[in-house]
Amino acid sequence: MSITHELKRMLTSFWRPTPAVIALGVLSVYYFGITGTYWAVTGEFTRWGGHILEASGVDISDWGYFNIMGMQGTSLTRVDGVMIIGMFGGIIAATLWGNKLKFRLPASRIRIYQALIGGIIAGFGARLGMGCNLASLFTGIPQFSAHAWFFTIAMIVGVYFGVKFTQLKLFRSKVQMQAISCDTPQIVQKDRAKGFFTFGTIVFSLIMLWALYLIFVVGSTKLGVAMLFGSAFGLIIAKAQICFTSAFRDLFITGRSQMSRAIVIAMAVSTIGIFSYILIGVPPKIMWAGPNTIIGGALFGFGIVVAGGCECGWMYRAVEGQTHFWIVGIGNVIGATLLAFVWDDIAPLVATSWPKINLLESFGAYGGLLFNYLLLFLLFLLILKIEKNYSKKLNGANYAK
Repeated sequence: MSITHELKRMLTSFWRPTPAVIALGVLSVYYFGITGTYWAVTGEFTRWGGHILEASGVDISDWGYFNIMGMQGTSLTRVDGVMIIGMFGGIIAATLWGNKLKFRLPASRIRIYQALIGGIIAGFGARLGMGCNLASLFTGIPQFSAHAWFFTIAMIVGVYFGVKFTQLKLFRSKVQMQAISCDTPQIVQKDRAKGFFTFGTIVFSLIMLWALYLIFVVGSTKLGVAMLFGSAFGLIIAKAQICFTSAFRDLFITGRSQMSRAIVIAMAVSTIGIFSYILIGVPPKIMWAGPNTIIGGALFGFGIVVAGGCECGWMYRAVEGQTHFWIVGIGNVIGATLLAFVWDDIAPLVATSWPKINLLESFGAYGGLLFNYLLLFLLFLLILKIEKNYSKKLNGANYAK
C-alpha cells in the first residue's frame, strides 16, 4: 500500500477518540508555551458580540467585561481570532475529506428552542465562569487555577440536572424511525466524495499558506503559529468527533466513561508540560475563584446538555451542515454578550472581590503539582464511581424484570 493511499485512508476515516484527546492535550501545552495563552474559544465569541454591538451603534467603551477581554483589533489580528479561523479551516477540511457535509434541519420545533435557549445559557455560564470546557476545564486545570476546579465540579452537577431536564416527556422526539433492510442498496457517490476530498485539500492548503504568510510576510510568528495550531485543533476534534458534552452527559445516560476518562488522562499529560513552561517563566492564566465559577459552571453544564453540544461540538457539527448547531453557536454569542451587559453590576459580588488562586503559589511549585495530580486522580475516581453506580442501577432494573 502506497504512502499516498494510506494517508488518504487516514484522512477519510474517523480517528479513535482517546488518543485524539491526548493529542489535543499535548498540542495545548505547546500552544501555551509559544503563544503565552491557552486554547479557548468563548472569549473570542464574546468579542464577536461586542463588535456586533459596536456595528449597531452601541458604545461599549465603558463595559467592564469587554475591557477585560480586550477589544483591540479584529479576528484577523488577534491570536484567539486567528486560531479560531484556523480551527474552522481544519474542521472544513476534515468534513470534506470525510464526505460528511450534508444539510440537515432540526428534527422538531422543540429542538430549535433547545438549541437557542441552551446555547444562551451555556454562553452566559461560560463567560461568567471565565471559560468554557476548554479554558475552565481542559486547559484551565493544567494551568493550576483553582477556578477551573470549581467550574469543573459545578459543570458536572449542571450536566446531571441537564440530563434529568431533557429526559422530560416534553423533549422526547416525535420523529418516527423507519427500519431498512440490510439488502437495501447503498448509493455511494464516488464522484461527490472525490470532489469533496479535493476541495478539502485546497482549503487545508490555503490555511497552511495563510499561516506561512503571517509568519514570513507579515512577520507575526505568534499569529501564524496560532493559525497552524488552530487548524490542528479543528482537524482533530472533527475527525475524532470530540464533544465534551457527550463525554460527561453519557456518564448519566449510558454509563459510558471512555471519553471523560480520556479527558482526565489528557489533562494529566498536559499538566506536567504546562508546569515545565511555567518553571521557565511563562505565566499561567489564573482567574477569580469566586461564586461566579460555581454558578457559571452549573449553568454551562446545564446549557450544553439542553443545547446538545459544547463549544467544540457545535463548531464541527455546524460545519457538517447540522443547522441545529448554527443556532447553538448564535445562542453562545448572545449568552456571552448578555453576561457582558450585566457584568459590571454582579462582578464585585461574585467575581472580582474574590482571590485568584494559583495552586503553585498556594502549595509551592512541586506541592501544587502534586496537589493538582491528586485532584485529577480524585476526578478520575469520581467518573469511575458514576459509571459503577449506573451499572448497578441498570443491573438492578434488569433483575427486577
